[in-house]
Amino acid sequence: MDIQNLKTAIFEAGKEMGFSDMEISYVSSREFSCDVFKEEIDKYRIAVEGGLSFRGVYNNKMGYAYTEKIDESSVEMLLENARQNAMIIEDEEEEIIFEGSSYYEKIDFYSEDLEKVATEAKLQFLKKLEKACYEYHPMVDQVNHCLYQDETSQRSLYNTKGLSKVEKSNIALGYVSVVVKKEKDIKSSNKLIVTRDFKKLDPEKIASEVVEEALARLGASPVDSKNYPILLKNTAAAGLLSVYSSIFSAVNVQKGRSQLKGKLGEAIASGVVNIVDDPLMKDGVASRSFDSEGVASKKLSLVEDGLLKSLLHNLKTARKDGVESTGNAYKPSYKGTISIAPSNFYIAKGGNNYEDMVASLEEGLIITELQGLHAGANIISGDFSLAAEGYYVKEGKIASPVNQITVAGNFYQLLMDIEMVGNDLAFDFPSSSYIGSPTLKITQLAVSGK
Repeated sequence: MDIQNLKTAIFEAGKEMGFSDMEISYVSSREFSCDVFKEEIDKYRIAVEGGLSFRGVYNNKMGYAYTEKIDESSVEMLLENARQNAMIIEDEEEEIIFEGSSYYEKIDFYSEDLEKVATEAKLQFLKKLEKACYEYHPMVDQVNHCLYQDETSQRSLYNTKGLSKVEKSNIALGYVSVVVKKEKDIKSSNKLIVTRDFKKLDPEKIASEVVEEALARLGASPVDSKNYPILLKNTAAAGLLSVYSSIFSAVNVQKGRSQLKGKLGEAIASGVVNIVDDPLMKDGVASRSFDSEGVASKKLSLVEDGLLKSLLHNLKTARKDGVESTGNAYKPSYKGTISIAPSNFYIAKGGNNYEDMVASLEEGLIITELQGLHAGANIISGDFSLAAEGYYVKEGKIASPVNQITVAGNFYQLLMDIEMVGNDLAFDFPSSSYIGSPTLKITQLAVSGK
């Protein structure tokens, strides 16, 4: 049974059962992933998934249900489950079925060329990448991970208020992790490329960058414990921002799980900081033209010149604060309920070259990697204490690699202590959101070393 006929059947049966406003969301995806290890295919996976979720208002309460069975036999069960769910809901806040925005951006997040890339070409890319890493330098001891993955997804959203939206997208990524060894000294590095253009996956270029980074880490040692000016490298800064991105969620602010409550219009960061959520970004993993409630997506400035201008809202939190939804309603899957999440969320590029930022340090550290982000970061207080690696800088030049140190601070204070913002925007490994940052120069952080 096709989705259009199923939609009609659900809405007609739901009306007879006593539902008023109703919505169905259908999501389908196809994922291909493959790893190679020592020239052999290590893992190979093709997964096709899909499901339909239903939301409906019954006796002024929102009921939820879902099914993976996309045919008429699932209609009665789906509606009955949603009705039972609505009857036991204790949340007094009214949920909303949205009639649709007046305008939606027409942006294509689907590449026909990417879809047509042959499986053999994907496997050849991986084998060439692994080989290029080993051949780049004799100290390359092992290529731990050499992964290619692509996904094509389609989502559809319909409701009884006339909303009808369908969107298709795809994306590909290449990832490699290498280990280099010099006598007993062992170091590693990794590289991620995300794109809708398969031609941008250049094995030799990726190999040279990841191996050079690993080689530069050989000979690392701790530094003296004290406060240092810090260059937080783009990927490390993106990882930290990813952990704390939830402080910008209106639901967390409203429930006291973020210190941004009552801060709209106030300075929460240095004047050189601008934070953006851009669901319309061309190569964004989380790009979309509408959110999980059907609200039109738009580029949002959360922080402008250090001032907090907006939070991330869905329809419920927006009504509570007396503002419009920012289009950040999110469902982790067709099985989930509506929450809030950023899309392509990042600190905007500044005007500083990385080399100039390094030269600005009389004595300081470049932090290239933060470890234990989820265990060592308190989202509510903002405090963090994290194992780190990087480089020691003296008189504007990198003097030596650094490891076995711990960097401690507070994220809210860190935002205020950003002195310079680089022009080298990079993104963290994608999950539900795609989060990035340029390199940031921080006034100081406490470092524990030797």
